[in-house]
Amino acid sequence: MTTSTASQSKFSTVLRVTSGNFMEMFDFFLFGFYATHISKAFFPSDNEFASLMLTFMTFGAGFLMRPLGAIILGAYVDRVGRRQGLIVTLALMALGTMLIAFVPSYATIGALAPLLVLIGRLLQGFSAGVELGGVSVYLAEMATPGNKGFYVSWQSASQQVAIIVAAAIGYLLSTSLTPAEVSGWGWRIPFFIGCLIVPVLFVIRRSLQETEEFMRRKHRPSTGQIFRSMIENWKLVIAGMMLVSMTTVSFYLITVYTPTFGKNVLKLSTEASLIVTLCVGLSNFIWLPIMGALSDRVGRRPLLVTFTVLTILTAYPAVNWLVHDASFAKMLIVELWLSFLYASYNGAMVVALTEVMPADVRTAGFSLAYSLATAVFGGFTPAIATGLIEYTHDKAAPGIWMSTAAVCGLIATLILYRNKAVRQAATA
Repeated sequence: MTTSTASQSKFSTVLRVTSGNFMEMFDFFLFGFYATHISKAFFPSDNEFASLMLTFMTFGAGFLMRPLGAIILGAYVDRVGRRQGLIVTLALMALGTMLIAFVPSYATIGALAPLLVLIGRLLQGFSAGVELGGVSVYLAEMATPGNKGFYVSWQSASQQVAIIVAAAIGYLLSTSLTPAEVSGWGWRIPFFIGCLIVPVLFVIRRSLQETEEFMRRKHRPSTGQIFRSMIENWKLVIAGMMLVSMTTVSFYLITVYTPTFGKNVLKLSTEASLIVTLCVGLSNFIWLPIMGALSDRVGRRPLLVTFTVLTILTAYPAVNWLVHDASFAKMLIVELWLSFLYASYNGAMVVALTEVMPADVRTAGFSLAYSLATAVFGGFTPAIATGLIEYTHDKAAPGIWMSTAAVCGLIATLILYRNKAVRQAATA
């Protein structure tokens, strides 16, 4: 095979594996994007704060299922293979999305409506618990020597495409329909689009080949052995969870929460908030592979330390500057800065997490650490940000939450990289 042909084959494989990741994240993020409308449809209340909090708590409930999905599905992927596991996760995500898309409102079927929506979110969370780990490990195992950070960064980059597409659809809906139409039924359209794309993605994922590294592995641990390994390596899993906390909090803050923050807190238009969200997704998409490639050259640790420290020092001041005399321009500037911090850190973090996990349980270990971080920190970020603003009366309080997560990321980096062997493996 020529170098050109091999490069095209690698590029095609990256597209196929991340296309499913795009769809999983597209469906997952829609719930957060349309939280205000979903709250009115399924969680009606005379108190707007209570209604929105119920919606964000349901959004966060999906993340509570992620650790369970990480353990059960992660063990399955480590035992039967990366390809088959990625097909299963896509099927589960599709089922959860269909539930949310087609469930009648509270006014039509009463309390059954929010219950079915919750079930849909739990299915999405169970699936997503291993999706990111499965995709990241697949990319790490098929990467060319010396370019692992660049390849793995496309897992996160594909999520940004989902953000861009979701925000673009939201913008088109907000400009084509009246607010009453969007609130009544228009918000369901993106979910329907997601359902229509799923069959195409099944075909794409079925064409994936198993990674050579997995095929060469002679020992395939049983589910029981994988569970025991997770218990034996609990300190590593906890450190990995703290490492991910910076990523997951900042990501959900600058993407899923942005439309609600712009509209409800800053009192900007829906269109303005969605444009900012779209620009954030584009910014993330650009910076992630750049920083992933940079981590291949300078190592993971320097980037992780630099950008956690920058976040600790600047996140709250930046948001505080925004909320005083808020405008579209100021929101765009602040969100793009936070995007740069997130993407620069995450470009090194995801590949670092694949490297510190034992090879035999790489998917389960990665997925469990990542899922615990989203369950404990990131998934409830919209709810936590909403609650902090309500109870502190400080509109910039979400910046404090992001800085707190950065402290966790910095501590985890220093713990994980104090071992010289780990540092050498991360730069290999």
